[in-house]
Amino acid sequence: MLMLAGPISYGQAIVLGLLQGFAELFPISSLGQSVVAPRVFGWNIHQNDKYFIAFLVATHLATAIVLLGFFWQDWVRIVSGMGRSLAAREITPENHDGRLGWLIVVATIPAGILGLLLQDKLQSVFASARSAAFFLILNGIMLYGAERLRRRAPGEPEDADGDRHIAERTGWWQSVGVGASQAIALIPGFSRSGATMGGGLLVGLSNEDAARFAFLLATPIIGAAAVLKIPVLLGSDGNGVRGPAVAASLCSALTAYLSVRFLMRYFETNRLTPFAVFCFVEGIVLSIWFAVS
Repeated sequence: MLMLAGPISYGQAIVLGLLQGFAELFPISSLGQSVVAPRVFGWNIHQNDKYFIAFLVATHLATAIVLLGFFWQDWVRIVSGMGRSLAAREITPENHDGRLGWLIVVATIPAGILGLLLQDKLQSVFASARSAAFFLILNGIMLYGAERLRRRAPGEPEDADGDRHIAERTGWWQSVGVGASQAIALIPGFSRSGATMGGGLLVGLSNEDAARFAFLLATPIIGAAAVLKIPVLLGSDGNGVRGPAVAASLCSALTAYLSVRFLMRYFETNRLTPFAVFCFVEGIVLSIWFAVS
C-alpha cells in the first residue's frame, strides 16, 4: 500500500473513499464501516481524530454532489414546484413537485437541528469499533423490523411517478418523523439511508419510493453538513490529509454513483431484508472478533 508522509496514506484513502460512497447509500452505515475498517485493517486511524473528520468532509461532499446530479431532473421540478407554490401562496392539489419540496424542507429541519446538537456528543461516546459493531446488529434489526411492520403500498403501474406517490402518501408530521430518524445515523453503526427508507415504509411508501425519498432527503443534509465542515478541511486539522481527501472523494463519487444506480433498480422488486441480514451477521462476527483480539 502506498504510504506517504501524513496521517492517512493514499492507499488507505482510496479504500476508505470507495467504502464511504458505497456504504453511505447502501443501508449499512458508512460511519459504522469507517469506524470498524481501520480496526479490521490494523490502521492507526480513529474516528475522533480531528484530521479524520476533516478527511471525511471531502467524501461526504462528493456523495452529495453525485446524488444531486443523479436526481437533477427531479430537483429542477421540485424547485420549480416550490416556486409556483410561493407565487400562488398555496400548494395546489396538482402541484405534487412543490409539495414534495416542502416535505423535504420539513424533514430536513429536525435532522439538521439534532445533528448540530448531538453530533459531537454521540460520535465521541460511540466512536469505538466495538460499539459500532454492536450498533450494526441493531441496524440490522431496525431494517428487518421496518420490513415486517411496513404499511403495504397499493399496487402501482410500471410507469408510476415516484415523486407524486411520495407527495400524496406522506403527511407533514410523517415527513418530520422520517427526517428526524436520520439523526440516528449520528451513532456509528446505524444507517442514515436505512433509517429513512424504513421510515418511508412505515408511512406506506413502496421500497422504490422509500429509497427515492431517502436519497432526496440525504442530498441537502449531507451536502450542508459537508459544506459547514469545509473550514475544518482547509484549516490546520486538514494538514497532511488534503491530498488523500481529494483521492478519496473521487473514489467516493464513483461508488456513490454506481450504488444509487443499482439501488434504484434493486428496490423496484426487492426489499431491505438482505441488508438487514448482512448488518446483523457482520455486527455479530465483528463483535466476536474484537472481543477475542
